[in-house]
Amino acid sequence: MTIGIMEVNLVDARGLSNFDFLNKIDPYVLIQYKSQEHKSTIAKGQGSKPSWNETFKFRVEFPGSDEQPKLVLKIMDHDTFSSDDYIGQTTIYLKEVLELGVENGRYELRAQKYSIVDSSQSYRGDIRVGVSFTPRVENESYAQEFGGWKESQW
Repeated sequence: MTIGIMEVNLVDARGLSNFDFLNKIDPYVLIQYKSQEHKSTIAKGQGSKPSWNETFKFRVEFPGSDEQPKLVLKIMDHDTFSSDDYIGQTTIYLKEVLELGVENGRYELRAQKYSIVDSSQSYRGDIRVGVSFTPRVENESYAQEFGGWKESQW
């Protein structure tokens, strides 16, 4: 089994559906890989064309128990006085990225557009995301990147 770092580069989105009729939407993204989750900053007042340019790191074990590893990006609209609205989501399948990363020592899937769909599979816009995977050897500095935990060597 190979352990490494997957970096997700959240670039921007275009054409997001606006549910707030009185105001521009304030989109953010929940990025999920297995039990790990990151939240982007809220693109306040950016409406249907938000830009994030943020990078998130995930710890990956490959091959793992999941036959089809995937990254799920849920696009949400931040609301101050009510619960946040779900705009839609996209799924990026990672098996090839992880395999090529293990094989080549690193692999990068440059930023590209993915369609966002809601729960009824209706199109809600596009999001641009890049993904890279770099296998690593577990060591002290690696453990510190993830809040100081590391697996026992026993």
